[in-house]
Amino acid sequence: MKIKDFVKPMLVAFIGCGMFPSCGMAQGNNAGQAQQKPVPGADGNKYVPYEQRTGNESIVYFTRNLTPEGLIKAYEQVNANITGRTGVKLHTGEQNGPNIIPAAWVKALMQKDLPKASIIETNTYYKGDRYTTEQHRNTLKVNGWTFCPVDIIDEEDTTTLPVVGGKWFTKMSVGSHLKDYQSLVVLTHFKGHSQGGFGGSNKNIGIGCADGRIGKAWIHTTPNQDNQWDIAKEEFMERMTESTKAVIDHFGRHITYVNVMRNMSVSCDCEGVNAAPVVTPNVGILSSTDILALDQACIDLIYAMTEAEHHDIVERIETRHGLRQLSYMKELGMGNDRYILIDLDNGGRRITAAEAVKGLKPFIQQ
Repeated sequence: MKIKDFVKPMLVAFIGCGMFPSCGMAQGNNAGQAQQKPVPGADGNKYVPYEQRTGNESIVYFTRNLTPEGLIKAYEQVNANITGRTGVKLHTGEQNGPNIIPAAWVKALMQKDLPKASIIETNTYYKGDRYTTEQHRNTLKVNGWTFCPVDIIDEEDTTTLPVVGGKWFTKMSVGSHLKDYQSLVVLTHFKGHSQGGFGGSNKNIGIGCADGRIGKAWIHTTPNQDNQWDIAKEEFMERMTESTKAVIDHFGRHITYVNVMRNMSVSCDCEGVNAAPVVTPNVGILSSTDILALDQACIDLIYAMTEAEHHDIVERIETRHGLRQLSYMKELGMGNDRYILIDLDNGGRRITAAEAVKGLKPFIQQ
Protein backbone atom coordinates (compact mmCIF):
# COMPACT_ATOMS: atom_id res chain seq x y z
CA MET A 1 0.00 0.00 0.00
CA LYS A 2 1.30 3.48 -0.88
CA ILE A 3 1.69 5.80 2.09
CA LYS A 4 -0.78 8.32 0.65
CA ASP A 5 -3.40 5.56 0.46
CA PHE A 6 -2.92 4.97 4.18
CA VAL A 7 -2.63 8.55 5.40
CA LYS A 8 -5.72 9.96 3.67
CA PRO A 9 -8.21 7.53 5.28
CA MET A 10 -6.51 8.05 8.64
CA LEU A 11 -6.92 11.82 8.39
CA VAL A 12 -10.57 11.42 7.50
CA ALA A 13 -11.05 9.10 10.45
CA PHE A 14 -9.39 11.49 12.90
CA ILE A 15 -11.32 14.50 11.62
CA GLY A 16 -14.59 12.57 11.74
CA CYS A 17 -13.91 11.54 15.32
CA GLY A 18 -12.83 14.97 16.43
CA MET A 19 -9.69 13.27 17.80
CA PHE A 20 -11.53 12.48 21.03
CA PRO A 21 -11.68 9.23 23.04
CA SER A 22 -15.28 8.68 21.92
CA CYS A 23 -13.97 7.86 18.45
CA GLY A 24 -15.55 4.74 17.02
CA MET A 25 -18.89 5.13 18.75
CA ALA A 26 -22.13 4.27 17.00
CA GLN A 27 -23.04 6.85 14.35
CA GLY A 28 -20.28 9.12 15.70
CA ASN A 29 -22.13 9.75 18.99
CA ASN A 30 -20.33 10.22 22.29
CA ALA A 31 -20.05 6.92 24.19
CA GLY A 32 -22.17 5.04 21.67
CA GLN A 33 -25.39 6.61 22.86
CA ALA A 34 -28.66 6.66 20.98
CA GLN A 35 -29.51 9.66 18.80
CA GLN A 36 -32.10 10.86 21.32
CA LYS A 37 -31.15 11.10 24.99
CA PRO A 38 -32.97 8.38 26.93
CA VAL A 39 -35.26 9.09 29.85
CA PRO A 40 -34.06 7.62 33.17
CA GLY A 41 -36.32 5.31 35.14
CA ALA A 42 -37.89 6.31 38.43
CA ASP A 43 -38.42 5.21 42.03
CA GLY A 44 -34.77 4.56 42.86
CA ASN A 45 -35.58 5.77 46.38
CA LYS A 46 -38.36 3.23 46.95
CA TYR A 47 -37.67 -0.19 48.46
CA VAL A 48 -39.76 -3.04 47.03
CA PRO A 49 -40.59 -5.70 49.68
CA TYR A 50 -39.96 -9.33 48.79
CA GLU A 51 -43.63 -10.27 48.59
CA GLN A 52 -44.23 -7.64 45.90
CA ARG A 53 -41.60 -9.07 43.54
CA THR A 54 -42.28 -11.56 40.77
CA GLY A 55 -40.26 -14.11 38.85
CA ASN A 56 -37.97 -17.02 39.55
CA GLU A 57 -35.77 -17.54 42.59
CA SER A 58 -31.99 -17.89 42.50
CA ILE A 59 -29.75 -19.32 45.22
CA VAL A 60 -27.83 -17.06 47.60
CA TYR A 61 -25.54 -18.50 50.27
CA PHE A 62 -24.98 -16.82 53.63
CA THR A 63 -22.55 -17.20 56.51
CA ARG A 64 -22.08 -15.06 59.60
CA ASN A 65 -18.45 -16.20 59.75
CA LEU A 66 -16.44 -13.07 59.00
CA THR A 67 -13.06 -14.77 58.76
CA PRO A 68 -10.87 -16.15 55.97
CA GLU A 69 -12.57 -19.50 56.52
CA GLY A 70 -15.99 -17.93 56.08
CA LEU A 71 -14.88 -16.26 52.87
CA ILE A 72 -13.53 -19.53 51.51
CA LYS A 73 -16.72 -21.40 52.42
CA ALA A 74 -18.94 -18.82 50.73
CA TYR A 75 -16.80 -18.80 47.58
CA GLU A 76 -16.66 -22.57 47.29
CA GLN A 77 -20.44 -22.75 46.98
CA VAL A 78 -20.38 -20.77 43.73
CA ASN A 79 -17.09 -21.55 41.97
CA ALA A 80 -18.09 -24.49 39.75
CA ASN A 81 -17.72 -22.57 36.48
CA ILE A 82 -14.52 -20.70 37.31
CA THR A 83 -12.01 -22.16 34.87
CA GLY A 84 -8.99 -21.08 32.87
CA ARG A 85 -7.14 -17.84 33.47
CA THR A 86 -9.02 -16.09 36.26
CA GLY A 87 -9.20 -12.49 37.43
CA VAL A 88 -10.38 -11.53 40.90
CA LYS A 89 -12.09 -8.13 40.72
CA LEU A 90 -11.47 -6.47 44.03
CA HIS A 91 -11.53 -2.91 45.36
CA THR A 92 -8.00 -2.68 46.75
CA GLY A 93 -8.66 0.71 48.36
CA GLU A 94 -6.94 4.01 48.88
CA GLN A 95 -3.86 4.07 51.09
CA ASN A 96 -4.54 2.69 54.59
CA GLY A 97 -8.28 2.59 54.01
CA PRO A 98 -9.76 1.04 57.16
CA ASN A 99 -12.75 -0.77 55.66
CA ILE A 100 -11.52 -2.81 52.69
CA ILE A 101 -11.66 -6.60 52.75
CA PRO A 102 -8.53 -7.62 54.71
CA ALA A 103 -5.68 -8.63 52.42
CA ALA A 104 -5.00 -11.63 54.66
CA TRP A 105 -8.49 -12.98 53.94
CA VAL A 106 -8.04 -12.63 50.19
CA LYS A 107 -4.58 -14.21 50.39
CA ALA A 108 -6.01 -17.25 52.19
CA LEU A 109 -8.78 -17.62 49.60
CA MET A 110 -6.48 -17.30 46.62
CA GLN A 111 -3.81 -19.61 48.00
CA LYS A 112 -6.41 -22.31 48.61
CA ASP A 113 -8.78 -21.97 45.67
CA LEU A 114 -7.24 -19.57 43.13
CA PRO A 115 -3.47 -20.08 43.24
CA LYS A 116 -2.91 -19.02 39.64
CA ALA A 117 -5.35 -16.09 39.59
CA SER A 118 -4.57 -12.37 39.48
CA ILE A 119 -6.32 -9.52 41.24
CA ILE A 120 -7.54 -7.10 38.59
CA GLU A 121 -8.07 -3.36 39.05
CA THR A 122 -8.33 -0.15 37.02
CA ASN A 123 -6.97 3.33 37.61
CA THR A 124 -9.32 5.92 39.08
CA TYR A 125 -11.18 8.75 37.38
CA TYR A 126 -10.45 11.13 40.25
CA LYS A 127 -6.96 12.32 41.17
CA GLY A 128 -5.71 10.44 44.20
CA ASP A 129 -3.53 7.52 45.27
CA ARG A 130 -4.58 5.34 42.30
CA TYR A 131 -4.94 7.88 39.49
CA THR A 132 -1.83 6.80 37.58
CA THR A 133 -0.43 3.31 37.31
CA GLU A 134 2.69 4.37 39.23
CA GLN A 135 0.60 5.80 42.08
CA HIS A 136 -1.66 2.76 41.99
CA ARG A 137 1.23 0.31 42.25
CA ASN A 138 2.58 2.15 45.26
CA THR A 139 -0.82 2.09 46.95
CA LEU A 140 -1.12 -1.65 46.33
CA LYS A 141 2.14 -2.13 48.26
CA VAL A 142 0.98 0.10 51.11
CA ASN A 143 -2.26 -1.87 51.47
CA GLY A 144 -0.59 -5.28 51.38
CA TRP A 145 -1.65 -6.54 47.95
CA THR A 146 1.75 -8.11 47.34
CA PHE A 147 1.01 -11.84 47.62
CA CYS A 148 -0.17 -12.41 44.02
CA PRO A 149 -0.05 -10.67 40.65
CA VAL A 150 -2.16 -7.51 40.41
CA ASP A 151 -3.13 -6.60 36.87
CA ILE A 152 -4.08 -2.94 36.41
CA ILE A 153 -6.06 -3.80 33.32
CA ASP A 154 -6.08 -0.29 31.81
CA GLU A 155 -2.39 0.48 32.34
CA GLU A 156 -1.58 -0.11 28.66
CA ASP A 157 -4.76 0.48 26.70
CA THR A 158 -8.53 0.21 26.55
CA THR A 159 -10.97 -1.93 24.62
CA THR A 160 -14.73 -2.00 24.30
CA LEU A 161 -17.40 -4.57 25.08
CA PRO A 162 -20.89 -4.43 23.56
CA VAL A 163 -23.83 -3.34 25.71
CA VAL A 164 -26.78 -5.44 24.54
CA GLY A 165 -30.20 -3.97 25.22
CA GLY A 166 -28.95 -0.81 26.91
CA LYS A 167 -30.50 2.62 26.45
CA TRP A 168 -27.48 4.78 27.36
CA PHE A 169 -24.66 2.86 25.67
CA THR A 170 -24.04 0.55 22.76
CA LYS A 171 -20.63 -0.37 24.17
CA MET A 172 -18.47 0.27 27.21
CA SER A 173 -14.78 1.11 27.42
CA VAL A 174 -12.86 -1.19 29.76
CA GLY A 175 -9.24 -2.01 30.51
CA SER A 176 -7.75 -3.87 27.56
CA HIS A 177 -6.37 -6.70 29.71
CA LEU A 178 -9.89 -7.76 30.74
CA LYS A 179 -10.16 -9.84 27.59
CA ASP A 180 -7.09 -11.84 28.67
CA TYR A 181 -9.19 -13.69 31.26
CA GLN A 182 -11.55 -16.63 30.82
CA SER A 183 -13.25 -16.31 34.23
CA LEU A 184 -13.99 -13.54 36.72
CA VAL A 185 -14.49 -13.73 40.48
CA VAL A 186 -16.19 -10.58 41.73
CA LEU A 187 -15.14 -10.15 45.36
CA THR A 188 -16.91 -7.13 46.78
CA HIS A 189 -16.87 -5.15 50.00
CA PHE A 190 -20.55 -4.26 50.34
CA LYS A 191 -21.02 -0.74 51.77
CA GLY A 192 -22.58 2.64 51.09
CA HIS A 193 -21.50 4.87 48.23
CA SER A 194 -21.53 8.63 47.74
CA GLN A 195 -22.94 8.41 44.21
CA GLY A 196 -24.46 4.94 43.96
CA GLY A 197 -26.11 4.88 47.38
CA PHE A 198 -24.61 1.45 47.92
CA GLY A 199 -21.69 -0.39 46.42
CA GLY A 200 -22.23 -4.08 45.75
CA SER A 201 -21.14 -6.40 42.96
CA ASN A 202 -22.83 -4.15 40.39
CA LYS A 203 -20.72 -1.16 41.36
CA ASN A 204 -17.55 -3.25 41.69
CA ILE A 205 -17.85 -4.31 38.06
CA GLY A 206 -19.62 -1.37 36.44
CA ILE A 207 -17.20 1.25 37.75
CA GLY A 208 -14.30 -1.04 38.60
CA CYS A 209 -13.80 -2.56 35.15
CA ALA A 210 -14.45 0.66 33.20
CA ASP A 211 -11.09 2.21 32.45
CA GLY A 212 -10.00 5.29 34.35
CA ARG A 213 -10.08 7.86 31.56
CA ILE A 214 -12.77 6.89 29.06
CA GLY A 215 -15.24 4.37 30.48
CA LYS A 216 -15.60 6.03 33.87
CA ALA A 217 -16.06 9.41 32.17
CA TRP A 218 -18.89 8.00 30.06
CA ILE A 219 -20.65 6.85 33.22
CA HIS A 220 -20.04 9.88 35.45
CA THR A 221 -19.83 12.99 33.30
CA THR A 222 -21.89 14.86 30.72
CA PRO A 223 -19.43 16.20 28.13
CA ASN A 224 -18.72 19.91 27.67
CA GLN A 225 -19.48 21.07 31.20
CA ASP A 226 -17.35 21.49 34.33
CA ASN A 227 -18.90 19.10 36.88
CA GLN A 228 -17.04 15.80 36.77
CA TRP A 229 -19.78 14.09 38.80
CA ASP A 230 -22.92 15.66 37.31
CA ILE A 231 -24.63 12.40 36.35
CA ALA A 232 -26.52 11.17 39.40
CA LYS A 233 -29.52 9.29 40.75
CA GLU A 234 -31.42 7.04 38.32
CA GLU A 235 -29.37 7.98 35.27
CA PHE A 236 -26.11 7.18 37.04
CA MET A 237 -27.46 3.84 38.30
CA GLU A 238 -28.53 2.88 34.81
CA ARG A 239 -25.26 3.86 33.16
CA MET A 240 -23.26 1.95 35.77
CA THR A 241 -25.50 -1.09 35.38
CA GLU A 242 -25.14 -1.12 31.60
CA SER A 243 -21.38 -1.10 32.09
CA THR A 244 -21.74 -4.12 34.36
CA LYS A 245 -23.92 -5.90 31.83
CA ALA A 246 -21.24 -5.57 29.18
CA VAL A 247 -18.78 -7.37 31.45
CA ILE A 248 -21.05 -10.15 32.68
CA ASP A 249 -22.27 -10.84 29.15
CA HIS A 250 -18.64 -11.16 28.09
CA PHE A 251 -17.88 -13.82 30.72
CA GLY A 252 -21.18 -15.66 30.41
CA ARG A 253 -21.36 -18.55 32.89
CA HIS A 254 -17.73 -18.05 33.91
CA ILE A 255 -18.35 -15.34 36.49
CA THR A 256 -19.35 -15.52 40.14
CA TYR A 257 -19.96 -13.11 43.01
CA VAL A 258 -19.14 -12.79 46.72
CA ASN A 259 -20.24 -9.81 48.86
CA VAL A 260 -18.68 -9.15 52.26
CA MET A 261 -21.01 -7.19 54.59
CA ARG A 262 -18.40 -5.90 57.01
CA ASN A 263 -17.25 -2.39 57.99
CA MET A 264 -20.17 -0.91 56.06
CA SER A 265 -19.51 2.81 56.07
CA VAL A 266 -21.89 4.97 54.05
CA SER A 267 -18.73 5.95 52.15
CA CYS A 268 -17.06 4.03 49.36
CA ASP A 269 -13.56 2.61 49.85
CA CYS A 270 -12.48 5.30 47.36
CA GLU A 271 -12.65 7.72 50.31
CA GLY A 272 -10.01 5.81 52.26
CA VAL A 273 -9.21 7.25 55.69
CA ASN A 274 -11.74 10.03 55.08
CA ALA A 275 -14.66 7.59 54.97
CA ALA A 276 -17.55 8.30 57.33
CA PRO A 277 -17.34 6.32 60.60
CA VAL A 278 -19.01 2.93 60.48
CA VAL A 279 -22.22 2.65 62.51
CA THR A 280 -24.00 -0.24 60.75
CA PRO A 281 -23.42 -3.67 62.35
CA ASN A 282 -21.36 -6.30 60.59
CA VAL A 283 -23.50 -9.06 59.07
CA GLY A 284 -21.62 -11.75 57.20
CA ILE A 285 -20.65 -12.99 53.75
CA LEU A 286 -23.02 -13.80 50.88
CA SER A 287 -22.35 -15.48 47.54
CA SER A 288 -24.25 -16.34 44.37
CA THR A 289 -23.87 -16.88 40.65
CA ASP A 290 -26.70 -14.34 40.18
CA ILE A 291 -25.51 -10.74 40.56
CA LEU A 292 -28.97 -9.28 41.04
CA ALA A 293 -30.03 -11.88 43.61
CA LEU A 294 -26.84 -11.25 45.57
CA ASP A 295 -27.01 -7.45 45.67
CA GLN A 296 -30.75 -7.63 46.35
CA ALA A 297 -30.20 -10.04 49.25
CA CYS A 298 -27.66 -7.67 50.79
CA ILE A 299 -30.12 -4.80 50.49
CA ASP A 300 -32.86 -6.96 52.01
CA LEU A 301 -30.63 -7.74 54.98
CA ILE A 302 -29.99 -4.03 55.45
CA TYR A 303 -33.71 -3.24 55.39
CA ALA A 304 -34.44 -6.13 57.78
CA MET A 305 -32.27 -4.54 60.47
CA THR A 306 -33.73 -2.33 63.18
CA GLU A 307 -34.18 1.37 62.48
CA ALA A 308 -31.25 2.22 64.73
CA GLU A 309 -29.02 -0.30 62.98
CA HIS A 310 -29.77 0.65 59.38
CA HIS A 311 -30.75 4.34 59.58
CA ASP A 312 -27.57 5.84 58.14
CA ILE A 313 -27.02 3.41 55.29
CA VAL A 314 -30.71 3.38 54.26
CA GLU A 315 -30.66 7.16 54.20
CA ARG A 316 -27.58 7.07 51.94
CA ILE A 317 -29.18 4.51 49.62
CA GLU A 318 -32.49 6.30 49.28
CA THR A 319 -31.19 9.87 48.97
CA ARG A 320 -28.99 8.74 46.06
CA HIS A 321 -31.83 6.68 44.52
CA GLY A 322 -29.51 3.68 44.63
CA LEU A 323 -32.29 1.10 44.51
CA ARG A 324 -32.57 1.81 40.78
CA GLN A 325 -29.51 -0.42 40.42
CA LEU A 326 -31.69 -3.39 41.35
CA SER A 327 -34.77 -2.60 39.31
CA TYR A 328 -32.68 -1.82 36.22
CA MET A 329 -30.69 -5.05 36.53
CA LYS A 330 -34.03 -6.85 36.49
CA GLU A 331 -35.25 -4.90 33.47
CA LEU A 332 -32.06 -5.81 31.60
CA GLY A 333 -32.50 -9.50 32.42
CA MET A 334 -29.32 -9.70 34.49
CA GLY A 335 -30.80 -11.92 37.20
CA ASN A 336 -33.62 -12.48 39.65
CA ASP A 337 -34.62 -10.27 42.56
CA ARG A 338 -36.17 -13.26 44.35
CA TYR A 339 -33.93 -15.89 45.90
CA ILE A 340 -33.55 -18.74 48.34
CA LEU A 341 -31.22 -17.68 51.17
CA ILE A 342 -29.19 -20.68 52.35
CA ASP A 343 -27.74 -20.58 55.88
CA LEU A 344 -24.30 -22.21 55.68
CA ASP A 345 -23.94 -22.04 59.46
CA ASN A 346 -27.02 -24.17 60.16
CA GLY A 347 -27.04 -27.13 57.84
CA GLY A 348 -27.97 -25.27 54.68
CA ARG A 349 -31.54 -24.53 55.65
CA ARG A 350 -33.53 -21.76 54.02
CA ILE A 351 -33.83 -18.60 56.12
CA THR A 352 -35.33 -15.14 55.75
CA ALA A 353 -33.47 -11.85 55.69
CA ALA A 354 -34.86 -11.09 59.15
CA GLU A 355 -33.43 -14.35 60.51
CA ALA A 356 -30.05 -13.57 58.96
CA VAL A 357 -29.74 -10.27 60.83
CA LYS A 358 -31.31 -11.30 64.11
CA GLY A 359 -29.22 -10.41 67.16
CA LEU A 360 -26.55 -8.33 65.41
CA LYS A 361 -23.89 -6.83 67.64
CA PRO A 362 -23.08 -3.11 67.56
CA PHE A 363 -20.17 -2.28 65.30
CA ILE A 364 -16.73 -2.10 66.91
CA GLN A 365 -13.77 -0.98 64.80
CA GLN A 366 -11.05 -3.61 64.86
